[in-house]
Amino acid sequence: MTGHGPIETSPTPDDSTRWRDPGLSPGERAEALIPLMTLEEKVAQLVGVWVGADASGEGVAPHQTEMAGGAEWSTVIRHGLGQLTRPYGTAPVDPVAGARSLAASQAEIVATSRFGIPAQVHEECLTGFAAWRATVYPAPLSWGATFDPGLIEEMAGRIGRSLRAAGVHQGLAPVLDVTRDYRWGRTEETISEDPYLVGTIGAAYVRGVEGAGVVATLKHFAGYSASRGGRNLAPVPMGRRELADVVLPPFEMALRLGGARSVMNSYAEIDGVPVAADDGLLTGLLRDEWGFTGTVVADYFAIRFLQKLHGVAADAAEAAGLALRAGIDVELPTVDTFGEPLIEAVKAGAVDEKLVDRALRRVLTQKAELGLLDEGWQCLPDGADRLRLDDPESQDIALRLARESVVLLRNTGGILPLAPGRRVALVGPVADDPMAMLGCYAFPAHVGAHPEHGLGLEIPSLRDALGALVPGLAYAPGCDITGDDTSGIAAAATAAAASDVCVLAVGDRAGLFGRGTSGEGCDATDLRLPGVQSELVRAVLATGTPVVLVLLAGRPYALGEEVDDAAVIVYAFFPGQRGGQALAEVITGAVNPSGRLPVSVPRDAGGLPATYLSPWLGRRSQVSSVDPTPAFPFGHGLGYTTFEWSDVTKLAEPGEPAEPADWPVDGEVSVAVTVRNAGPRPGTEVVQLYLHDPVAQTTRPVVRLVGHTRVPLEPGEAARVTFDVPADVTSFTGVRGRRIVEPGEVELRFARSSADVVAAVPLRLTGDVRETGHERRMRPRARIERIAPEDRG
Repeated sequence: MTGHGPIETSPTPDDSTRWRDPGLSPGERAEALIPLMTLEEKVAQLVGVWVGADASGEGVAPHQTEMAGGAEWSTVIRHGLGQLTRPYGTAPVDPVAGARSLAASQAEIVATSRFGIPAQVHEECLTGFAAWRATVYPAPLSWGATFDPGLIEEMAGRIGRSLRAAGVHQGLAPVLDVTRDYRWGRTEETISEDPYLVGTIGAAYVRGVEGAGVVATLKHFAGYSASRGGRNLAPVPMGRRELADVVLPPFEMALRLGGARSVMNSYAEIDGVPVAADDGLLTGLLRDEWGFTGTVVADYFAIRFLQKLHGVAADAAEAAGLALRAGIDVELPTVDTFGEPLIEAVKAGAVDEKLVDRALRRVLTQKAELGLLDEGWQCLPDGADRLRLDDPESQDIALRLARESVVLLRNTGGILPLAPGRRVALVGPVADDPMAMLGCYAFPAHVGAHPEHGLGLEIPSLRDALGALVPGLAYAPGCDITGDDTSGIAAAATAAAASDVCVLAVGDRAGLFGRGTSGEGCDATDLRLPGVQSELVRAVLATGTPVVLVLLAGRPYALGEEVDDAAVIVYAFFPGQRGGQALAEVITGAVNPSGRLPVSVPRDAGGLPATYLSPWLGRRSQVSSVDPTPAFPFGHGLGYTTFEWSDVTKLAEPGEPAEPADWPVDGEVSVAVTVRNAGPRPGTEVVQLYLHDPVAQTTRPVVRLVGHTRVPLEPGEAARVTFDVPADVTSFTGVRGRRIVEPGEVELRFARSSADVVAAVPLRLTGDVRETGHERRMRPRARIERIAPEDRG
């Protein structure tokens, strides 16, 4: 068979073509096809194949080399194929050539198998399409720093359209793990330490990808980020209440408010039960309680890990049976336990074929939704011969997102924006490193170096971008990101001493499994800067030159006592390929920063784990010598203008009530604040709304985020910001294990950060204890009304 145009198949004599009928629903088409298939054909739809898996030992998945297998392509596809794994994301390939190669593979799959069903193709897309020459957007912690779901949805829509144009049907993103321990290497992949922020941003990402016709896959369901010691793929000693109130809500929001059609299991074992074998989580909760009807795909090699790493299965067949019963539908990345081991187990009666049919029904239904069961389906998408994955529109979105994500933590004495004519030194190991802009799921960091191909993108370093704006910029690296060589520190200090201002850039390089200081498998034992960077910071600060400390990192680092000596601190969480430009624009004042911390920045490298979501007992107290108070709290961020907040009211009763106002446990309350830009330049304030529940039947976080919105204002302009808050947002898991809205006194707090409360509205939840569940209202409605000058009083 040649060519990659429409595929036409003729039914065999014993075949029915009813499943081809586009007039039937996707589910009906799946039901019509299942009885026609042999066991081997059924199981073939439940596996992926990773034809490009790297056997060099420099893999992109845990245990890839030992797990990849080596079955012949023609043998694997003879009964059909469920998925193709990462045809673009394993090695550098020109996008147009990649599309043609993928089309050729699909043509072989269609021609070889009896029913001619193409494979569903998946790729990573956490910081953009993980392909060579594709735009690299900021990492998820930067998404959280924007507090801007609309921009994240715009980015995700662009990513989804790129995937679809390249023949990819499913994206393995977003990561909805809530940060629990900053030492975890995958902290950079998380959006925040706050479940509400993770949920609103994550749901927006899902809407963008799904709106482009691509299946979004929620990762990692669930509990992965709460591993003991911050170690990757480690046991999770989490209680069911933490699971329900902190870990699960972002997944609920992404399913209900985003419409995700796929979920990937977590590698975690929660209280001794591996998620890949947990039918209570993957079926009882996800499907029976939440009503999820899409596919559950295995994280790479997770099913075999039930035998190899968890020890709950004796062999591959038993692992396959456990996973299938739990609710996993597709084994990724390649054929293993769901191959011959599963087939033999079904034939021997050890696994019920009805479980195979259950998974198959979901897989075929999704393929029907994607058009993969249609006659005339095209192997090569229209326009693939002109495929371009890094175009001006994509770069513009990446730049806007990077600008919004930069967080100004301190600006003593108005050092920033840099005044023209000042002598500026730029020092530090990440100052002239394009890779310092990229997270570990960006193609250059994820796949590793291929010198003969280069990065495939233009990625200006901070030195490139700042040098274009600041004439005569002096530069000295000082030290490397890792290692113990201090020989360059003296030269860096000399450069700083000879300048009016020193921009000192320190941080991380993302990688995989020990090949970086941040990223999957790159966990930290503590939160000190890697290598000898702390020595460099101390030496430069000791010069007395005002220092703009810039961190380009994948996690919040504890800077110790030295943090107090830096005049300015700027944080950027792997801001993507245009991040250097965004940072330079913030430093020079071309952009007014509006990012807010999605994670707290700790003061001390020990005393972990700790996030702002803590009850009173987790705060500073007289019974412990350890003070967990962060150097900079969740939600904190500064800009170059001043905002005044006033007139905080509960709209039903204007003015600040002396007594708590009533709020029915099944009702809604409206609260509002006026925000005015009192400074000299345009800027954006981020209004944050927190809940304080002082007395409850279980301990509660002192405050937790329940609403947020960005408010852009011109100088002198004001706006009225209103939140219509359903009582459901106060719900939590009670002592009996059920989610409840509990009557009693609470506060809704308007705040600039979790620790900077402007005003509180006292309220009294009235009525009886009310149980609520997955159908609860998960977020308030935010409204912004511009105030005309004559109405400002």
